Amino acid sequence: MSVALFTLGGTISMAGQSRLTGADLTAAVPELGSLPVPLEIQDVEAMPSANLTLAKMLDVVDAASKAISDGATGVVVTQGSDTLEETAFLVDQVWPHSQPFVLTGAMRNPTLAGSDGPANLLAAARVACSPAARDLGALVVFNDEVHAARWVRKTHSTSTATFASPNAGPIGQVVEGQVRILTRPSRQDGVPGRAEPADLDAAQVALYTVTLDDDGVLLKGLADTHQGLVVAGYGVGHVPSALAPVLGELAERIPVVLTSRTGGGSVLRNTYSSVGSESDLLDRGLIDGGFLDPYKARVLLRLLLATGEGQDEIIGAFGQHH
Repeated sequence: MSVALFTLGGTISMAGQSRLTGADLTAAVPELGSLPVPLEIQDVEAMPSANLTLAKMLDVVDAASKAISDGATGVVVTQGSDTLEETAFLVDQVWPHSQPFVLTGAMRNPTLAGSDGPANLLAAARVACSPAARDLGALVVFNDEVHAARWVRKTHSTSTATFASPNAGPIGQVVEGQVRILTRPSRQDGVPGRAEPADLDAAQVALYTVTLDDDGVLLKGLADTHQGLVVAGYGVGHVPSALAPVLGELAERIPVVLTSRTGGGSVLRNTYSSVGSESDLLDRGLIDGGFLDPYKARVLLRLLLATGEGQDEIIGAFGQHH
């Protein structure tokens, strides 16, 4: 039995011009030796998280699944923080096991005073081998907090407390080395099937953030180049009235998901009724994204399209987030 550690680079492994390996990372945390099981290290590929892809992360999930089949009690992945909220949600949609899949990283690299990588790695490993963390899907562990992948956001560009869950708060904490799960959200139905690289390439999803005095010119011809669209609307899901018919026409050709650009809260369904309001857009065929932020909605829609799901299945998948 062991915890499988996969390293993907990121700030946690940056040491000047060189990159630290998994062995280097674990050597800096002697407390890892007190865990009930050892860590088995697999250095995948050191890269900025900006260069990660859905296909690369699905390969990591496959390797992690094999580690579970070989007896691992949990999984830890270290990576850059920039896309961690998206990769964690991706993993959560496809992870079939009860064993925890924990993602972590750092905001300060090992050459800086107060580097947070060692503490985050230790906390993540403790969560990965904790029975209390089973059946919770993918988790993000940062700053001694445990966050559910479906809710967590990166909320600050430099703070070590950058990861937060605006709609729910952390579901647990690591206190004096003990993993304390405070609430247990039920697991949702994931995305069925395995999205292959070619299918992901053929399932391009655009993200359009609505802004003040928006002319919508970037939406023209989008259905000819993309297979789906996520709209990050104002507030509870509003757009300028001039964009409403444009989005309605797009929704007749491709799935269009309505989300909020605010970073917290749900889009509404039937509170406002003017042209461009949430109820107007839903009547035009847009899909209610619920509490999902635009970035996670894009990940989910792309996975669903790549696995061949139809409109009804897509609506059902997003319905879990209402």
